[in-house]
Parts: sequence; C-alpha cells; structure tokens
Amino acid sequence: MGLKLWLAGARPRTLPAAIVPVLVGTAAAVGVGPTDGVWPWSTAGASGSAVLYEALTKPQRVATFVLAMIVALALQIATNYANDYSDGKRGTDDPSKRVGPVRLVGHGLASPGAVKRAMLISFAVALAAGSVLVLMIGWELIPVGVASVAAGWFYTGGSKPYGYAGFGEVFVFVFFGIVATVGATYVQIERITWVSVGSSIAVGSLATALLVVNNLRDIPGDTLVGKRTLAVRLGDMNTRRLYGALMIVPFLLLPFLAGLGGRPLAAVGFAAIILSTKPLVAVLGGATGRDLIPVLGATGRTQLAYGLLVAGGFAVIV
Repeated sequence: MGLKLWLAGARPRTLPAAIVPVLVGTAAAVGVGPTDGVWPWSTAGASGSAVLYEALTKPQRVATFVLAMIVALALQIATNYANDYSDGKRGTDDPSKRVGPVRLVGHGLASPGAVKRAMLISFAVALAAGSVLVLMIGWELIPVGVASVAAGWFYTGGSKPYGYAGFGEVFVFVFFGIVATVGATYVQIERITWVSVGSSIAVGSLATALLVVNNLRDIPGDTLVGKRTLAVRLGDMNTRRLYGALMIVPFLLLPFLAGLGGRPLAAVGFAAIILSTKPLVAVLGGATGRDLIPVLGATGRTQLAYGLLVAGGFAVIV
C-alpha cells in the first residue's frame, strides 16, 4: 500500500487546480510582443503555427514552463499533506464524523511525523524549482514564493488557521487562480497582461469550486468539530448557489477572453460545459454526503478540460 497510500494522501483529484493555471497562463503569453528585449521570439508577420513552433522550441521558455508546473504541483501536494497533518493532529478528521476520501493521519494510515515529512519534502521541491526561476527571471518572485508557502501551511496549520475561519476559498482563488495564472505568464514574458488577469479569474473560479464542493460535503462533520469553513458559515443552500456561480463564471468570461484578447479559438472552451452539467445538477439537486464525492472528480475534470481547451485556443494565433 506504500505508494498508493501516499498518492491518495496527495489527493490527485485536486491536482487540476495546479495544472490548469500554468497551462493557461503560459499559453496566454504566446504571441505577446517583445518587452525590454527579453522576449525570445518575434511575432511580426509570423503565422500562428510559426509563433507556436517558436514558443515550443525555445529551451528557456520550455524550462520556465516546466519549473512553473513543478512549483504549482508541489505547492498543491504540500498543502494537501499539510491539511492532512494539521487536521489529523487536531482530531478534526475523525473517521466517524467525515464521509470524504481517506486521510492519512485521521484514519491512522500514517504517523503525523511521516505526513509532516512528506509535506516538508513537497514544500522543498516547490522552493527548489522556484529558486531556479528566481535566478532565471528575477528577485521579484521571492515574496510570491514565500507567501505561497506560508499560505499553504497556515491554511490549516498554526494556532489560528484561516481555513477554519472561512477564508480557505479566498486562498484558493488568489493562489491557484490569480497568482498561478498570472505568474505563469510573467515567467514567460516578464509582464502582466489583461488576458492573463482575466483568465486567472476564470481559472480561480473553477479551482475554488473544487474546495466549495469539498466543504459542502463536510458541513455536518465540520460543524461538529467546530471547523467554521465558509460552507458552514453560509449554510447548505447558499454554498450550493456559490458552487453554481463559480462553475458558470468561467464560461461567462470566455467571450471576453477570446474576443478582447484576439484569441477567437479559445472559444472552444465552451465544450467543457458538457462536463460541467452533471456536477452542477448533482449539487443544485441536493446531493449530500458520499454522493458528493464523485462531484469533486467531475469538477476537476471540468476544470482540466476547460484549461486544456482554452490554453490550446490561446496558443494558436490566427
């Protein structure tokens, strides 16, 4: 059970929240004009296929993309292990009170010390990859990296975790939406664009929807142990409405991202609506408890499909 156990603890269903912003942010940088002499290719008079070819064959650009992806994935996994460790230590992951996926500490499958080491290793991987990006891009990335690590730990760690006070969704929207998407664009072209900012709102909404449905499922157990998540504070019905809004916003933004950004092919992202229908119907239809577990996976698949399609549309300039 060793490898499978730690993979389960990493919560693979949540990983689209790390993958998508890097894909979309990187694709949003393709075709943007030169800035301060650092842009490694020129788009003047080039066809869309030529621009994409240049983007994919420049070693530095590929390296920054890979490093950004490592940072995002490592931070997501580290945050998941930190959540497992802190909740397990506090006793808020009591198996008799929760219906969600397995937790390593709470279910007695791994010691708190072992999970803490896994968390520290994951944070170390993120910091190592981030340090290389700092050397390649600039010192301005340092406070972003430090803030990201601190936010991942204090989500459920420390004496007053903000995740217990109802601010977890803000953390996800900011760091797995705005910071990750805009940051992925920045490490490519060293500037922030309106397309990347708008995309970050769409991506952040879908990432936040993952946490909202997770906390919706856990309202009964979290209420019992005094965990005041946003879902507990809002109540069942308002949490379902919030989930619905977060799933709809990315599609409402898509015409603006595709049109104002001059990337009409990004409209192919509307195809992800097909995948969003089932989880939306389940949540708005009143699904509870274990019936919400598949919704988490379906929400992640919607986010991944949306991200892949929009990123593909951004990357091909017509």
